[in-house]
Amino acid sequence: MTSDNNRPDADILIIGGGLSGTMLAVQLLRLPGRRRIVIIESRSEVGRGEAYSATELGHTLNGNAARMSVDPDDANDLTQWLTDYIAGGGWPASDEQHVPIPELFPPRGIFGLYVQQRLAEAQAVGAVHGSTVEHVRAEVIDLNSDAEGVRITLSDETQLYGHFAVLATGMFAAARTPQRDANDLNAAAVDPWDVQAMRQLDPQGRVLIIGSGLTMVDAVVSLEQAGHRGPIDVFSRHGLLPHVRRQPPAWPDFLGADHGIRSTRQLVRALREQCEQAIEQGIDWQAPLDTVRVHIPRLWSQATDLQRRQFVRHVRPWWESHHHRSPPPSAKLLDRLVREGRLQIHAASLQGVEAPQAGHVRISVRYRGEDQPKIETGTALINSTGIQYDWRRVDRALPRQLLKRGLIQPGPLALGIAADPGGAVLDAHGQVSDRLFAMGPPLRGLWWESTAVTDVALQAKALAARLAGTQRQSR
Repeated sequence: MTSDNNRPDADILIIGGGLSGTMLAVQLLRLPGRRRIVIIESRSEVGRGEAYSATELGHTLNGNAARMSVDPDDANDLTQWLTDYIAGGGWPASDEQHVPIPELFPPRGIFGLYVQQRLAEAQAVGAVHGSTVEHVRAEVIDLNSDAEGVRITLSDETQLYGHFAVLATGMFAAARTPQRDANDLNAAAVDPWDVQAMRQLDPQGRVLIIGSGLTMVDAVVSLEQAGHRGPIDVFSRHGLLPHVRRQPPAWPDFLGADHGIRSTRQLVRALREQCEQAIEQGIDWQAPLDTVRVHIPRLWSQATDLQRRQFVRHVRPWWESHHHRSPPPSAKLLDRLVREGRLQIHAASLQGVEAPQAGHVRISVRYRGEDQPKIETGTALINSTGIQYDWRRVDRALPRQLLKRGLIQPGPLALGIAADPGGAVLDAHGQVSDRLFAMGPPLRGLWWESTAVTDVALQAKALAARLAGTQRQSR
C-alpha cells in the first residue's frame, strides 16, 4: 500500500502523540537505522496528550519523581532532569513540598516539558542515522491495511500511507469522551480540569461529583484553584477515596519468592498477611503493596477469565483506592475539606441526570442499602468516573471504524483491545496483524496495568525493537 509516487509517507505511523506515542518515537529514534516516523496528534504539541496538557501547578503527578522516569534504563532520569530544571529557575514553588527532589510530585505540565525535551534529544540522535519524526496535526478517522502496509484517513480526508501503524491513542477520559448508550452526564457536567469554567460557577454553590478516584481529586483541586468555597458532595458506588501516596521503606518481594500464588483469593490473602506483618513491625502497610506492582502483568495474563472477572467485580475498587494513590499536596487539600465539613463522600450509584436549568442541576442517585433513588440538587456537576476502556462504547470515528472493519476485537473483559504479548493487534477472527500494533492504555485488558509511566516506557522500548527488526526483514 503506497502513495501516488509509490513511496510510503512513513515507515511507521504513530496514531496519538501523548506519552505513549512520543516515547515510542523516542525509542525508535535512538535505534540505529534510517526510518521515517509520523505522529498524528490533534493537539498543537506532542508529548502531552490528555494527561500532561494540564497547565495548573496544582495538578501534579500521582507518583514522585524517583518513580516516573520515561527512560526504562535509568530510574533517575526524571530526578536528574528536575534537578537541572529547578536549578535553572523552573518551578520555584517546588520548595513548598519540603522534600528532596526524588520525592517531589511535579506538576503534570512540567512533566510534559520533560517528555518533550527527551523527544528533542532523541531527534538529534536520530538525525545522525538519517531518521526523522514529523507531527501531523489531525485526527485519524479511519484505517485500513493489507499485506503491503497501512492507509489512514485524516479528518480533512487526507490519506497517509505507512509500512506499519501503532495505536498509541492513550486514555479516553470519560469526562471528555462521547460514549454510546451513555446518560446525559457529560452534557450537564463541567470539565474536571477546566479551572476557567469553574471560575464562572457560584463560589458558594453546592457541587456534585460523580466518581471518587484520581479524576475526582483533580476536580477538587481545580475547584479550589478557581476560588470555589462551597460544599462538595462526591458520589461513588463504594464511597472509597484514594489513599495518599507515601514513601515506605523497602519490603521483601514475597510474590517473586512464591510463584504458587495465582488466584485473586490467594493474592488478596497473601497481601493482607504481608500488610499485617508490616504494621506489627511499625512499617507502613504501603511497603508490601508496592512490591506487587511489578508482578501484576504476569498474574493478570496467567489468570482465567473467571478469575479476572472476580478481581474486577470484588477487588478492583479497593485495588484502585489503595494502589492508584493521591499525591500528598492533593490529599492534604481533601483532608482539610473533609475536616471543614465542605467535602462529603457518599456510597451511592448514579441513576440519571436531568438537563441543567438556570444554574442548577438535578441527579438521581441510589444510596447503598436503599431501594429507591433520591434526587440531589447542586449548582454544578462534574463527571469524575475516570477512564473509558471499552472501545465499543467510545463514540469516536477511529474506534468505530476499526471495530466495523473487524481490524480489532475487544480485549479481555472488554478492556481495551486484544493483542499478542508484543503489541501486535488481533483482528475480529483472532489473526495477529503484521502491520497494526498497539501500546499503552489500549492494552489494559492484556496487562491490567498499562497506563503508568513505567509501563509505557517499557512497552515503548520493546515495541520499538520489534518494529525495527520487522522493518529490516521487510526490506
